[in-house]
Amino acid sequence: MSEQYSNEPMLEMYIFETSQNIDQLEEAILASEQSNCFSEDAINGIFRIMHTIKGSSAMMLFNEIATLAHSVEDVFFYLREQKPENIDCSTLSDLIFESIDFMKVELEKIKNSDKVDGDASILIGNIKEFLEYLKHMNPNLEEVEKPPSKNKQQYYISSDKTVAITKDAVHSQAQNSFKATIFFKEGCEMENIRAYTVVHNLKEFTNEITHYPEDIIESDDSIQLIREQGFTVYVKADKSYDEMHEFFMQTIFLKELNLLEISNDSVTDTDNRQGNAQTIDLEASNIDKDNLHAKSVPLEADRVSVTDSTANSTKDNAKSQKQQIKSEQSSIISVNVGKLDQLMDLVGEMVIAEAMVTQNPDLQGLDLDNFHKAARQLDKIMTELQDVVMSIRMVPLSTTFQKMHRVVRDMCKKLEKDVRLKLVGEETEVDKNIIDRISDPLMHLIRNSLDHGIETITEREAKGKSPTGTITIEAKNIGSDVLIIVKDDGNGLNKDKLLKRAQEHNLLTKPVQQMTDREIYNLILLPGFSTKEKVSEFSGRGVGMDVVTKNIEAVGGTVSIDSEQGLGSTFTMKIPLTLAIIDGMNITVGKSCYTIPITSIKESFRPKGTDIIKDPNGREMIMVRGQCYPILRLHRQYDVATNITDLTEGILIMVEQDDKSMCVFADQLVGQQQVVVKALPNYIKNTKKIGGLAGCTVLGDGSISLILDIGSLINTKKISNKSNEHALKVPM
Repeated sequence: MSEQYSNEPMLEMYIFETSQNIDQLEEAILASEQSNCFSEDAINGIFRIMHTIKGSSAMMLFNEIATLAHSVEDVFFYLREQKPENIDCSTLSDLIFESIDFMKVELEKIKNSDKVDGDASILIGNIKEFLEYLKHMNPNLEEVEKPPSKNKQQYYISSDKTVAITKDAVHSQAQNSFKATIFFKEGCEMENIRAYTVVHNLKEFTNEITHYPEDIIESDDSIQLIREQGFTVYVKADKSYDEMHEFFMQTIFLKELNLLEISNDSVTDTDNRQGNAQTIDLEASNIDKDNLHAKSVPLEADRVSVTDSTANSTKDNAKSQKQQIKSEQSSIISVNVGKLDQLMDLVGEMVIAEAMVTQNPDLQGLDLDNFHKAARQLDKIMTELQDVVMSIRMVPLSTTFQKMHRVVRDMCKKLEKDVRLKLVGEETEVDKNIIDRISDPLMHLIRNSLDHGIETITEREAKGKSPTGTITIEAKNIGSDVLIIVKDDGNGLNKDKLLKRAQEHNLLTKPVQQMTDREIYNLILLPGFSTKEKVSEFSGRGVGMDVVTKNIEAVGGTVSIDSEQGLGSTFTMKIPLTLAIIDGMNITVGKSCYTIPITSIKESFRPKGTDIIKDPNGREMIMVRGQCYPILRLHRQYDVATNITDLTEGILIMVEQDDKSMCVFADQLVGQQQVVVKALPNYIKNTKKIGGLAGCTVLGDGSISLILDIGSLINTKKISNKSNEHALKVPM
């Protein structure tokens, strides 16, 4: 592909729509496998998808993808037309999945502006061999010589001659004239490029094409004309009405199709070049009404219906119909994710600006009733604005969950296991940025359950279990967080084996007697930990579960494990709904300010001296309602100068994460407010390795507050009472 296409809107549209088509193709193949073979609807759907990918790829000069799609299209054309009985569905599914994988790799190269250099010749050869095998297994169907036309479709007849489409009949087929008016869905954007795609695909079988608007690429007015009046195409081809109807129905983002077939060879051209395309006047054209075949095809239930064209159609009726279409409002539009990110950033800046106005130190001590009334109204509007923007960014987990079907399918074939994937709560929504981060962790958990957890069919039957194992992925909301639970009914985790392997690699941080079951199970989340004796294609190197932990922690989430030997394991990922704006509690230590997420705080209190104790290692603890909790002094953790070092003079904030709790010691509470999470500056991250920080935020007075990562602080191996080696001071 030439360099001129790089980063153009046309290329972005191709990537988006091809990715969508590939996802639909993958789902169709998986659904067909579950129903044992391909239904007629599935065959038609897959054929249309491959035809679309072929056409758009050829137009964009990605010839290898186009050729591969064409070879798959040929197979499904044969299946659709001949309906053979002897089909090796498993082999066919494997070939299509290999084709999908090839296309995915090529799309990634296109996204990264890399050279598209994939070679699909071997795969194309395998597909062609499979097609020949199909014909060999169904000898009652034989190929007929293809007519000398640009139509790439193949023609077959039954060997018993019950269906006869002869070569002479094909050659003698007269060309028919058609008029098609296409309306695209509102909000699909780049209607002129979509119209160009239609014309490009038409040229596969005819060159007698006239369309309006004529200049659909260079003219800026063409987009608006197509939106208001539709894209009108006049074409002559040796095709039947049904064939042309099927061709136009494959148009991406098609909203309305009005197709006319006229048996008369003369087609009224678009004489009115200044405005609307001319409506064919059937009376003036002397067209035989009995030979007119017309249909208006509605594609959306909530759309204003356009009436069928009749012999008495007039220009006024056509104009009225166009006005109806123009007045319609779209319920869904496509928006670039980058624009949503920018909108979210602007909302974040507005939150900071609001805090700078309402919390301005210059206002302290002033009696400003009207100002405070206006400030409350501003706060209400800002809250509603945040909710709206967040709702726009929320994406259901269904797409991510559905992709796991492919992982289960491929691994079952290689491991010779029988596993069913069950999805629960896939309609649960989370922020788009978080969706992008959890796909890999989820895949690793599925692979881990399949490889380590689920037994072979023989082993399950010996234990009295169903030969088919079950992996369940469940999502549900809990407050401001989402739980994603991966559960299997496999063999479960062996605590003794886990402890033995951890001791061999010196991974234990506390005596075995003091470890809870969950802490033992969570050992498999440590870097380099694996219970697999032999390294295989799927596991054994101790890196998979480490990836899970790092990716989930990167979005402010946590992972926990529960298991029961012989019955299965449960992996729970707790992730926030969003990473952008959180409710936080501001605290001060000396002249520095820190923010603790509200969701992590259980309570705050001023301790009594009699409640403070020390463990044998000299670490400070506090007794609260009969329970001991460790104390973390922030001024020592980050080496911050402060005059308040006596625990009874400051404040303790009890925080909790993953059923673990501790008390954070600070000088005082400042108050609760919404804060915008920003990443730490690169110069800090590159020069100092500072633990326990999730980012920073700007306060109302313009000062910086560091956001504490409670999970990281709690999971610190040892809460030291000595000064931190890497100190960080942020003045208020």
